[in-house]
Amino acid sequence: MKKLSRQDLEDILYGAAILGTGGGGELSEGLAMIDDALALGKEFIMVDLDEAPEDALVCTPYILGAISALPEEEERLYERLPRSAEHAILAAYQRFQNYLGRSFYGTISCELGGSNTATAFYAAAMAGAYIIDADPAGRAVPEITHSTYYLNGLPAAPIVMANEFGEAVICENVLDDARAEHIVRALSKVSRNSIAAIDHALEISEIRDAVIPGAISLALNMGRKWREARARGDDIAETIASVGAGFVAFRGAVSTCDWETKDGFTYGNIGISGSGDFEGDTYQIWLKNENMIGRLNDEVHATIPDLICLIDTETGEPVTNPNYYRDQSVAVVVLPAPEPFTSTKGLEAFGPAYIGLDQPYQPAVAALK
Repeated sequence: MKKLSRQDLEDILYGAAILGTGGGGELSEGLAMIDDALALGKEFIMVDLDEAPEDALVCTPYILGAISALPEEEERLYERLPRSAEHAILAAYQRFQNYLGRSFYGTISCELGGSNTATAFYAAAMAGAYIIDADPAGRAVPEITHSTYYLNGLPAAPIVMANEFGEAVICENVLDDARAEHIVRALSKVSRNSIAAIDHALEISEIRDAVIPGAISLALNMGRKWREARARGDDIAETIASVGAGFVAFRGAVSTCDWETKDGFTYGNIGISGSGDFEGDTYQIWLKNENMIGRLNDEVHATIPDLICLIDTETGEPVTNPNYYRDQSVAVVVLPAPEPFTSTKGLEAFGPAYIGLDQPYQPAVAALK
């Protein structure tokens, strides 16, 4: 059991943003949630899976939706609706406990990302519950089915959802996570492309072998090493590659970029013109919330489930989507995929076929060696 300090929490969220491959929500929003809870005197207590009682009830809170702004004409659709003073994830959390007639022991983040990791932390701290040092993704992912819960056949339902307008929904009898994705995404699309949801309300005995243990500690280590390297003036991209057992795939400046919000996701393209050792070469990243495909000189170079991380080399900050811009100096770092997603079932859910590539998964790190 560990009480997380403000520095620990910041390190975790920076590490999660790096490992989030552009997705997982805005880091600034995550830090704001953490500071809000700390200002109210709340504590963030993290426990290992092995420390939690077998019958402890845990849940997975998150925010689902596009990570880019809505077009102005769509924003106008929501002008007449009231805004709730209570954070939507807290409303969903309390509604879920009332529905179950039972309190949660703790929360598990749905993914590693600057905002969604903080969302699970925030819900736990505000309720006086624990943070479980595990998650079902080991990175950021675009859909509910991209999780070890889904790979292990654990039910998402019941699901409790709430939005910023004070509206709440309890969803029962959902067939599986694929159907859950359709339902939650649909409600997100009519909730200003952002909905707070809580699912997988299960006991530790049910999820122990169906999550990735130590995922939060992984993010903490990455964030701490990143912070220390930046303070020393070290090469941030090389540090991330070393800590994450990956490699620096490319360096250059953003030459072309675009993005759009469509079907509840953020889609975009980032073109990078090489510099230094990569002069004369190009790298293109295609994203669906997260960075999905990396192409070196128009040839597929890296794909999910590998992590394709984009780093601003002037500030050292991880680049979250769609916060890239023309002439931005960047480095692409590729890290190996979380092991569960390299299985046959994992690749079926979150591999090249998911993004429309008719080719087998080739681990970029293994290919380099």
